[in-house]
This record gives sequence, structure tokens and C-alpha cells, in this order.
Amino acid sequence: MRVRRSDVVTLPNGVTLLRLCLLPFYVLLMSDGRIVAGAFMLGSLGATDWVDGYLARRFNQVSELGKVLDPVVDRLVFFVGVSTALYYSGIPLWFGVAILVREGFVALLMLIATLFGMQRFGVTYWGKWATFLLLGAVPWVLAGSEGGVWQIFWVLGWILAVPGLILSYITAVQYIPMVRAHMGPSEYRKSP
Repeated sequence: MRVRRSDVVTLPNGVTLLRLCLLPFYVLLMSDGRIVAGAFMLGSLGATDWVDGYLARRFNQVSELGKVLDPVVDRLVFFVGVSTALYYSGIPLWFGVAILVREGFVALLMLIATLFGMQRFGVTYWGKWATFLLLGAVPWVLAGSEGGVWQIFWVLGWILAVPGLILSYITAVQYIPMVRAHMGPSEYRKSP
């Protein structure tokens, strides 16, 4: 199969790559002790998650590369963002671990299912909401960890974090039958 340049070099893929390239700056800000700046960088990376999808649909630039690259970058933003926040004690350990366990489970589930012939399917409506809530919650809790005037972000972060975390686990469980339904024909499914 021949890949056309127009399927790779698209505006949405450029936005996704930009988000990926900016991720190290978040880590750099955190390592420099600039927690609030790091939180705002992470928040920007999370807030722009919808931009590439919107652009792809708006300008009819949906590509196979984008369908793979966008979720990979989203997972990297989660893993790097949360791991770095944990390392610098910006979010509670239990909260960060709960997010990483869920994300790790879904990533592993999708990887293994893809290796066994799963047909790709889109993220569910509630899965998008869970991601949206957590991508907002982590930076806000992180910024709020600095105290003082930033304390309001801590409160707002937890308003998003609790429902986001619950919803993320509900959707993770819901993905199991969806993955099974999108698996290719196999011997065990043919048997009575």
C-alpha cells in the first residue's frame, strides 16, 4: 500500500506533533521548580487535545497516521504529565497512581488486542469526557499544590478529578466488551 504525502503532512498531524514536541518543556519547567508554569504548560497540552480532531474533521484531513498518532500523544501527555507531577510531589500519590494504572490498562488492552487483529474503533463519548476532566484536573491540582493564590486551582482541580477518575474507570471496563466485539474472526468465537 502506497502512503501519500497528503495523508501524512496535514494540519491536524502538525498540531499533534507540536503537542509532542512541547512535552519536554513541561518536564524542564517542573525540573526547574517552576511548578505553576509547568502546570499551565501541561494544561495547554491537555486543552489542545481536541484541536487536532476538530481540524481533521473540519478540513477533511482525517488520516490513518492521525488516528494512531493522536491517541499515542494523548497517552504520552498523560504518562509523562502525571509521572513528572508525581516525581515533584505536585499531586497526591494515590491520585497519580490511579490515573497511571487506568491508562496503563487501557493502553495494554488496546496494544494486545491490536496485535491479535482488533479493528480500530473510536473513543466513546464518556471516554472523551473522562479524558477531558482528567486533563483539566491534573494541571489544576498541580498548580494548586503551590498554595497561596493558586489554592483556588486546587479546589477546581478536585471538582474535576473525582468525577473524571470515576468515569475513567467505568469507561475502561466498558472497553473490554467493545474490544472483543471488534476482534477479527477467530476460532474461539466460531465454537458454540
